[in-house]
Amino acid sequence: METASTGTGMSSAGFEDRAVGAVMGAFIGDALALGPHWYYDLDALHAEFGPWISDYSAPRPGRYHAGLPAGASTQAGWLLELTLRSLAECGGYDEADWCRRIDEDLFARISGEPHDGPGGYTSQSMREACRLRRQGLPWGQVGGYADNTEAAERVLALAVRYACDLPALADAVVRNTQLTQIDPTVGAMTLAYGALLALLLQGEPLDAQISGTLLARVRSGELPFHTVTAAGEAVAPRGPEAPRRAGQFASPDALLTAGTIARAARDPGVRIEPAWKASLVYGMPCAVYHQFPAVYYLAARHADDFESAVLHAVNGGGQNAARAMLTGALVGARVGFGAIPQRFVAGLERAGQRLAMAQQVARQALARG
Repeated sequence: METASTGTGMSSAGFEDRAVGAVMGAFIGDALALGPHWYYDLDALHAEFGPWISDYSAPRPGRYHAGLPAGASTQAGWLLELTLRSLAECGGYDEADWCRRIDEDLFARISGEPHDGPGGYTSQSMREACRLRRQGLPWGQVGGYADNTEAAERVLALAVRYACDLPALADAVVRNTQLTQIDPTVGAMTLAYGALLALLLQGEPLDAQISGTLLARVRSGELPFHTVTAAGEAVAPRGPEAPRRAGQFASPDALLTAGTIARAARDPGVRIEPAWKASLVYGMPCAVYHQFPAVYYLAARHADDFESAVLHAVNGGGQNAARAMLTGALVGARVGFGAIPQRFVAGLERAGQRLAMAQQVARQALARG
């Protein structure tokens, strides 16, 4: 029996498996880090969880997310599910619906203190947005300058939904990101991650050439980044520079990171051993400029091994929930849901409901509606 094509050189069945793999991979990565989340002292991490974390675990008393069971999600996973549900029920990105859900389902349930809210902890960007909403400011005026990956952790669902339509992806990702994070560097790096995820879903490999593929999408007008170089040229062409258009990010450099790091991950002369020590090389904190490089390294090094990729992300300590979540999405997009170990699916909270929504959104992406 023939399988329909997506128009990207990939069967619809293959795309759906990868799209579901990306979404479920993100949920799994986040939940795997629930227990050992935010240990910056690696000796303490190993003392409490052993030399190698290989499955779900509950947080220790007095730690972040204390009281939640193994397999539960941090608030990042909770927000991803909220975003996924909005997409599934609305048929696509409906900003008013998403904002209503945040107001009613999140902001109405938090005090504004860090150790509060679904998942046991609310991120800085969401706390700031909540505070300004309670002061009466409308959505569109409550975004802040937190430099974490909070937006990326939820907009990966938008990247899956619009993986076959990069201009629509860019529009949805940028608009949703700016609701809580308005720093242009955060915005550029978040969109770059989303665009990379889309290309992996289309069947592109995460290798040294991926940045060139992303830049080609800039030059075709599909991604809103300003660039002065022409295809195949190492320097800017002579003559006046084309003016930057409204809505363009000032530089495409965020798109170059994945390709150079993928090249390093496959270069025998550049080794990080064991791979979890990427967190020490690139940095353990929450900021985008620490998280994305480590994510790209682990996803490129273990491109065909979901389990190794997410477990090395978790065992690196620090903000390992974001690292494992974002890595899980990329490698899940590469290998597909069928290659994710069944024990990770079986141990994940609400796995069945999340799987059904992921399948629904994947089919929406194929329909391109």
